[in-house]
Amino acid sequence: MTYALICCCGLLFLIGPASGLVPSYGTGRALAQAQSDYFDRWGVVPRALLSGATRPLLTPATALFLHGNWLHLLGNLLFLFVFGNAVEQRMGPVRFALLYLSAGYVAMLCYAAAHPASGQSLVGASGAVSAVLGAFLYLYPRTRVTSVFPFLFFLPLRFPAWVVLLFWLTLQWLATRQDGGGPGVAYLVHVVGFTLGFLLVWLSYRRATVTGPTPACEGETKP
Repeated sequence: MTYALICCCGLLFLIGPASGLVPSYGTGRALAQAQSDYFDRWGVVPRALLSGATRPLLTPATALFLHGNWLHLLGNLLFLFVFGNAVEQRMGPVRFALLYLSAGYVAMLCYAAAHPASGQSLVGASGAVSAVLGAFLYLYPRTRVTSVFPFLFFLPLRFPAWVVLLFWLTLQWLATRQDGGGPGVAYLVHVVGFTLGFLLVWLSYRRATVTGPTPACEGETKP
């Protein structure tokens, strides 16, 4: 399922206007307009969503599979690849997919509710991927993750997952204080998705003991 989600996001990006690879979308201003129209149609625009001008049950789901640019896409897919396999192995593909989709969906809605006047379209799998990170924190808190931090001179060092993920979550939460609902990174989506992922897995596994080999994870954390 992890690989299927990665392929789906990658394919939709390649055939969409954001990739810049489809000649029919044009170039320059024509391409920029095509991208704007595309995201407004399939992404979450809080003002339109809450007013009922768009499909409220559909756009939060379609927005999860769209990305604004190559960096946006590759960043999300890297984290999904690094952490998704281990979580899917523990949960199974069906429950993993339900966690991914439901947490990502709700994170989109929460962002829209927090910024009801925003006309900026919101796209990306960040909320769903953050839910996977939250699930990983609960299931494998002591797994060592190879990470790179700028303040440690970009040295690849291994830390327990709980250190890396809680540090990342803290940065996202602090960034929400600067998130005015305009263009940029929707940090609130990350915080909500992560929290939902952790809580949903906690509710499912709080009485179970995590067994089996501890997964080896190598990722890159860039605050």
